[in-house]
Amino acid sequence: MGKYKVILFDLDGTLSDPKVGITKSVQYALQEMGIIEPDIDKLDCFIGPPIQVSFSEYYNFDEVQTLKAIDLYRERYKEKGMFENELYSDIPLLLESLKEQGLTLVVATSKLTIFAEQILKYFYIDQYFQLIVGSNLDGTRISKTEIIQYILKKYKEHNLSNFIMIGDRKYDIIGANNTEIDSIGVTYGYGSYEELSQSNPTYIAQNVNQLKDILMGVKMN
Repeated sequence: MGKYKVILFDLDGTLSDPKVGITKSVQYALQEMGIIEPDIDKLDCFIGPPIQVSFSEYYNFDEVQTLKAIDLYRERYKEKGMFENELYSDIPLLLESLKEQGLTLVVATSKLTIFAEQILKYFYIDQYFQLIVGSNLDGTRISKTEIIQYILKKYKEHNLSNFIMIGDRKYDIIGANNTEIDSIGVTYGYGSYEELSQSNPTYIAQNVNQLKDILMGVKMN
């Protein structure tokens, strides 16, 4: 049995592959704002970071443009985008195994909490999670550091050494490092090995089986 008692999971790129829904919703938002991007592969960069950050960083939108783009994105995403999504293989089995061990599972995502809740229900995996924490509708609590801090306050009875954050992008690892908890970078999502390793995770897992070994206490590096 591993030492971790509270397991924090990122959603996009960690529990499920959201590529189609996110990129097509971004494509729609850009199109409505006069920007045509026919290649959705070029929009993979939107998977992981807070959506506010991505529109500003990748398209140089100012605050007003960013807010408009987010509204357009959510317009399509809530209608169909969140369901253009696919669970990674073996994730339900992993969650079931961890739950059977008596571990506390939490979702920690920059996605809106209400969207995350609907996606977990859609995949019938909401039953495994004691808490689902994402960003707020008013644009607050969007960074992984803030999200993890919120979760830590909910489980004050645990030491920091009992927590671990799992994610596929540097933002997940940076959030864990900022809050002084361990982390696992998973390379089967949308962050490269280079991106993850440069962020100094405690572990790197290449697949769900390796992830399970780490969480169950099997010695790995």
